[in-house]
Amino acid sequence: MTEDGLRDRSRGAAGAATAMFCVGTLTAVSPALHAYPIYGGQALRYAAGGLLLLGVMRARGLAHLRPTRRELALIVALAVVGLAAFNVFIIESTRYADPATVGTVVATVPIALALAAPLMERRRPTPHIVVAAAVVACGAAVATGLGGGSPLGLLLALGALACEVGFSLLAVPLLPRLGAVRVSAYATVAAVPLLLATGLAVDGRAALRPSTASEAAALAYLAVVVTAFAFFCWYDALPRLGAERAGLFSGFLPIGAIISSVILGTGHPSVADLLGAALVIGGLLLGLRPRPARARVMV
Repeated sequence: MTEDGLRDRSRGAAGAATAMFCVGTLTAVSPALHAYPIYGGQALRYAAGGLLLLGVMRARGLAHLRPTRRELALIVALAVVGLAAFNVFIIESTRYADPATVGTVVATVPIALALAAPLMERRRPTPHIVVAAAVVACGAAVATGLGGGSPLGLLLALGALACEVGFSLLAVPLLPRLGAVRVSAYATVAAVPLLLATGLAVDGRAALRPSTASEAAALAYLAVVVTAFAFFCWYDALPRLGAERAGLFSGFLPIGAIISSVILGTGHPSVADLLGAALVIGGLLLGLRPRPARARVMV
C-alpha cells in the first residue's frame, strides 16, 4: 500500500473509531432525558444537528447540490431507515427485552456488514474480515451482557440491527458525489418531520414541551457530538475503509459507553467489560490487516 493509501486508511480508522465511540456515550447521557418525550426529543436533536451541519457546509464553502431522483430516494430511505426507524425500534424493543439483549443483537452489525457489503459489490465476502467481525461482535456482546426478553423484543431488536446496517449501506452510493457533510446534513434534516410526526401522534402537544436545564444540555450534546460530529466522522470513514471494514469499529460502541459511564461516575467497568474490550481490539487488529488476496468477483 502506498503512503497516501496508508494515510487514507489511518484517517478512516480514526474517524470510524471516533464516530462509534461518540455514539456509545449515548447511554451515559440518556438518563437525563428519561422524563422527556422520546420522539419529540429525537426530532429536536436531529433538527439542531442538521442546522449545525448546514452551518458547517456554509462555513466550508460547500454549495448545496440538488440530489438526483435516485439520490433523493436514497436520502429519504436513509432518514427513514437509518435514523427514524432505528430510534423507533430501539425504543420499542426495550419495552419487551432487556437493554442488554437489544445491545447484543445490534452488536452483530459488523458481521452483517462484512457479509452484505461485498455481496452488494458482487464479490465474495473476505474470510478474515468475516472472522474478525465475529470476534468484534462477541466482544461487544460480552461487554454488553446477553440479557433476556420476549420474542417480540428480539424481533424489534433485529429490526434495529437491519436499520443500523442500512445506515451505512444506503449512504455508500451517496458519498462519492455529495460527500460526508452533505449526506450527514441532508439525511439528518430529512429525519426531523418523520420523528416529529411520530411524536405528535404518540404524545400530542407534549412532544415538544419546554426542557429543563439538564434536558437541554443532554439534547445539545446529542445534537453536536452524537449526531453532527459522529455522523460526519462515520460517513467520512466509509469510503476510506469500505463498509465491511468500517463495520468492525461498531465494537467501539460499548467501549464508549463504559468509559463515559466511568467519567460521569454512573458505572464502573467489570471483568466482562474489560474482556469484551480486549476481544473488540483483537478483532479490529485481525480485520484491518492487509488483504491476503484479491477478492474474486462473483458471476
